[in-house]
This record gives sequence, C-alpha cells and structure tokens, in this order.
Amino acid sequence: MIPSSFDYHRANSKAAALQLLSRAGGEGRLLAGGHSLLPMMKLRMAAPSQIIDISQLSELKGIAINGSAIEIGAMTTQHELIASDKLDEACPIIGEAAELIADPQVRYCGTLGGNVGNGDPGNDMPAVMQCLDAVFVAESIKGTREIPARAFYQGAYMTALGEGEMITKISFSAPPKGHGYAYKKLKRKVGDYATAAAAVLMTVSGGRVATCAIGLTNVGDRPLHAENAAKAAIGTALDGPSLKRAAEAAEAVAAPAEDGRGSTEYRTKMAGVMTRRALERAFARATA
Repeated sequence: MIPSSFDYHRANSKAAALQLLSRAGGEGRLLAGGHSLLPMMKLRMAAPSQIIDISQLSELKGIAINGSAIEIGAMTTQHELIASDKLDEACPIIGEAAELIADPQVRYCGTLGGNVGNGDPGNDMPAVMQCLDAVFVAESIKGTREIPARAFYQGAYMTALGEGEMITKISFSAPPKGHGYAYKKLKRKVGDYATAAAAVLMTVSGGRVATCAIGLTNVGDRPLHAENAAKAAIGTALDGPSLKRAAEAAEAVAAPAEDGRGSTEYRTKMAGVMTRRALERAFARATA
C-alpha cells in the first residue's frame, strides 16, 4: 500500500535523527542529498510514511586522515570528496569515481553515505568501497556496529542495515604509496548510470601484480566484488592472456538485466571490457 502522504521531520542532530528513525519503526527513510530516495519514490519503489531530513547535520560531514586510517562522514558530498587535496593524495580513486557521478549539480548535493547506503547496483561508490575493503559504521539508538562493504549488499536495494540504523561514517585504510588505481565507466551520456563500470586497486612488485581488488558497477542485482577476476591478475605481468582471463572472470560473475542500456549479453561483455581497461590503467599508474 502506497501512502498518499508522509510526515516530514528535520533532524537538528544525529541523536535526534536516530530517535526519529527508531520511532518510525521501519517506515522511515533518511533524506540527505535526495538523489537516491526521491527517484525511488517517484517510481513507487519506496513509500515511506516518515521522511527524516538529515541534510543539515554538519556533524556527519568531514574527511579525517590519520596516518593510513581514513574516515569520511556519511554526509560528505561528492563535490567535497573531489575538492579534498589530502584525500586525492591518499586515495585518488575516490575522486576519480566521484567525478563520473551524474553532473556537477548532483555532486554538490549527493552524499557518500547516500551513494553507498541505498543498495542501488547502479551507484558508483560501492564498487570503490569494496575494492578498498571499507567498513560502514552503522548507528542506532541501540549502539554502533561496523559492516564490511563486501558483506553489505544483499540484493537490489537490499542491504545489511537493520531497522533504525543509519550509516554515519565510512572508514578504510589508505592504499600503499605507489599503488595503481582506476575507475572505468561506460555510459550513454553525461549524468547517466553506468552501462558497466569497473574499479581496480592494485600493487605491483617486480613488474608483476602483487595485490589486486576489483569491483563492478551495475552489472548485477547488487554491486559486485569480483574476486576471481582479481585472482586472475595477481602474479602476472598483465599480458594479453592474463587480461583476457581477468575479463572473462568478470563476465562470469556479471548478471545484468536487459534495459535501455543494452542487452544482457552486451552489458556482460562490457563488464569484461571495463575490467580490462581499468586493469591496464591501474597497472600503468603503478609502474610509471
């Protein structure tokens, strides 16, 4: 049953937001930038009876870098991620991916927490966070827990968040100096969701891939951690056969739906193509 109206609440603190979310009893949704929730409501994919506006909560913003430990507040916008020189130095793949999200108007409002927390397989940051092996810090009135990004996504718009929980920050370790990285995205036009996209992080030693992580965007019912594709690259000099095996492994895990972006077969093949391109770019950066 779709409610004909909803109650709107503006939270003036994180504590107030958590109280409102708890009282909503599963019928509440958080409004941050609005670029995930509002389209879902228009398409009748979400029908909350309570909307809790957290867009003014500055306590949930910010980028903190302490040695190799990085913490980003959930309300930090994509624009703020791009504009942070310190974040770009410590973990440049975040800015690279953020610059490919929608358009500047959206990036000024859209938040990292909303992008990773909604469970939309078409959002760009989940694949990056899976590569980074990030942890999402979830809070409720009952306490705080940490959820690994690689275990967070359970299906289309389904996540490990419990009732009354909200993501308040994202934490991860900075990749080592000299690492390779790339986010490659195929899209029909500026501002569109990916037809297919791939995120890659790697280290190289002695001309061969020493470590590698690969995440895929919009080629399944959830963001995908392509472990077998990464394993196919590790220990190789990323020659032609190695790249082919990694691309085929990415295609094997992909299961995109047919839509206006292309057939299942085409989008599956593009998952492999984007994986190959991201691997090539990341390797080139690591060996430059």
